[in-house]
Amino acid sequence: MRQKISTKQLTIGMFIELPLSWSDHPFLKSSFKIKNREQIEKIKNCKLTHILVDVDRSDVPIPALLSEEDTRIADPKDQPVPENWNPQTLAPSELLEALNDSSMASDMKAKAVYQHSRTMMERLFESPSSDNIVTSKKVIASITDLLLADDETSSNLLRITSHDFYTYTHSVNVGITSILLSKALFKNSDAHDLHELGAGFFLHDLGKIMVDPNVINKPGKLTDAEMAHVRIHPFQGYKILKQANALSDECRYIVMQHHEFHDGTGYPKRLKGKEIHRYARICCIADVFDALTSERSYKKAMKPFDALKLMQQQMSEHFDKKLFAEFVLLFK
Repeated sequence: MRQKISTKQLTIGMFIELPLSWSDHPFLKSSFKIKNREQIEKIKNCKLTHILVDVDRSDVPIPALLSEEDTRIADPKDQPVPENWNPQTLAPSELLEALNDSSMASDMKAKAVYQHSRTMMERLFESPSSDNIVTSKKVIASITDLLLADDETSSNLLRITSHDFYTYTHSVNVGITSILLSKALFKNSDAHDLHELGAGFFLHDLGKIMVDPNVINKPGKLTDAEMAHVRIHPFQGYKILKQANALSDECRYIVMQHHEFHDGTGYPKRLKGKEIHRYARICCIADVFDALTSERSYKKAMKPFDALKLMQQQMSEHFDKKLFAEFVLLFK
């Protein structure tokens, strides 16, 4: 099946067909799978506005065609690629080195793990192939082990979280705080697979790759139609993980239910109370907290204390009260 998309939507892993003669483009073939950002830039230099993608031969989900109005807006993915970008490497070597270096000072380790985890998640959102998803889960398992074993590095990580609201930064922030809350709750139990929990927390918003970035980054209140569009991301995340053969029960609960509220006012299924899995209730608290403490174009970031106070005084019905009380203790 072939699907038309804007050239602004091209990502690594798509199998594309160029509507040009062989002599009018710089490639050996007119149809091929995109392997790196350099190929994307060459395609854009062909002055094409739209292109056909072979859905069945692509490694990544194919988004719906952006409207003509949307394509006029600059896409952050069109920014210049960093010089040290390696499309074949998901996890930066610096991240792997920091995770394995037992002699590194905890403050330096925290900075390295945080910075390069963000890079890994940015690359994953750029190229969410099955191989990259599986690789990310392996690296997240190592990050989880670090958080479980090293209290000092964990404390430093909790203090240095960034307050921008890029989806990849948000994923790391929610991943770290959710793992630390799970550590406090389950540290004396062998009944929980904390590696899969960590994966679910870090990948909870993976479905946002199927959401129009102009809606995600809109500087203001969303329309009802835009909100409905954003609310597809839990199920889209579920589908992406399932297609990658990376969907554990833990990931399924977290990805599908992290926007469900304790009082039944959340989405996508308006679940209530214990209908929401405890793992998703953990992620929900961390998700809201990070949204409040992150700076957006239309609001300033709240300080952690003020965010926790607002959550307690104005949003308490959204959360499992016992889990929220444990979450507050992380910041004392």
